[in-house]
Amino acid sequence: MVPLRSLSLMADFATFKAHFQGDVVTPDDADYSKAIARWAVNAQRRAKVVAFVKNEEDVRAAIIYARDSGLPIAIRGGGHSPAGASSSEGGLVIDLSRYLNEAKVDPEKRVVYVGGGALWDVVDKESIKYGLATVGGTVNHTGVGGLVLGGGYGWLSPKHGLAIDNLVQATVVTADGSILTASDTENPDLFFGIRGGGCNFGVVTEFVLRLHPQREKVYAGMLVFPPPMLEKLVNVTQKWSERTGEKEAMMQVLTMGPDGKFAILVVLFFNGSEAEGRENFKAFFDLGPVADFTKEIPYEELNTLQNQTQFHGQGMYMKGIAQRKPDFESITKAFDHVQKVSGPEFKANILFEYFPLAKINAVSSNSTAFRRDPTSSVLVLMNWKENTEENAERGRIVAHELANFIVDGQQGVSPTQILGYSNYDPGAVSGKKDVMSDKAKAIFADNYPRLQKIKKRYDPDNIFRKWFPITPA
Repeated sequence: MVPLRSLSLMADFATFKAHFQGDVVTPDDADYSKAIARWAVNAQRRAKVVAFVKNEEDVRAAIIYARDSGLPIAIRGGGHSPAGASSSEGGLVIDLSRYLNEAKVDPEKRVVYVGGGALWDVVDKESIKYGLATVGGTVNHTGVGGLVLGGGYGWLSPKHGLAIDNLVQATVVTADGSILTASDTENPDLFFGIRGGGCNFGVVTEFVLRLHPQREKVYAGMLVFPPPMLEKLVNVTQKWSERTGEKEAMMQVLTMGPDGKFAILVVLFFNGSEAEGRENFKAFFDLGPVADFTKEIPYEELNTLQNQTQFHGQGMYMKGIAQRKPDFESITKAFDHVQKVSGPEFKANILFEYFPLAKINAVSSNSTAFRRDPTSSVLVLMNWKENTEENAERGRIVAHELANFIVDGQQGVSPTQILGYSNYDPGAVSGKKDVMSDKAKAIFADNYPRLQKIKKRYDPDNIFRKWFPITPA
């Protein structure tokens, strides 16, 4: 084993590999294509080195080697960023997914220790074995790291807040190779920064998440409505949203089904029995959906409801925005455009997330780096089959057209709020067409000056700059 002090004195690949305990993959290796594959095929980049780390010492070695070699760094947890935040063209990828991918529950302390490369599927299944759960997104093959560090909305947010509100502690390897614990009592400034500030401050190798009692089965599933029902659905949704509680949430999707017919999909969630759920959502059933796929399901299946459409290996583009309340006229224009541009090879979708926000916004905006808004998230999601630059550019253009339709129907939403959820923002990755000047400043709003000071302390040379890079103070 080569001492770390020797490694830090030379940009030598052989020395790096000798020190490294995990797997190092380069373009000459047989498994290179698999190593750079991502959820969205268009997010794949040809890295010079992919370092599958086994522990914090490996992460430290990879950071030092990349710095000494002048290689840009990307961090891969679940690889779920269509914008390419977890990929690097010609750089070094610190990949946590192969070895740091487990979840271990301490039922007495009601916490789960989660590897930085774990997926929510593992967390959901391990936690519910003990009748426990934490806030974990809405798609179970999403990486824990990206979702938590970016804020983290989920089905349980109405009762338990964001994923970052349930983060108790994290282990972080910073730009100088230090291995630090971040919590309310240890390095609290770093703890503030990683709760919403993404990968700006280092590589998180372990998350400790708070768990809550959770019933084994929940009521969830999908209702299908034809396009002519849109106006009635918008009206019922508005009335429902004015009285929502902590046990419920909903998504609505404007999309084209596998049969080529356009529809409005309403994904319901109620943290209770089927009888309670049906009574709670009675107004939606009274509209007369053409199909009802709702039922009681095991809790761990909740985050699988979108897996059939959000599979790996297709082209994707995501554009996040926000709305204060649903507006029929603007949604109609957007849905008309969805139907105009969608087909078997290229498909547009608009997802409206209706997660009651009271619990989330009960936390003060200066408690974490995450910008908390009184607006609901809207996601424009483009899918295409053939991975071409032309399709990627078309996806970008159409997504912005659809987003503009929704934005035009909103009143009382500030320019900052309209940016939507940061994890849905295509401008997150430096070098992309969507990046605007001072985008990080807009995303983090009033917290940005404080984050600049934290950035200066932990990453003064800005080597972690793949996701809304913060300029050090």
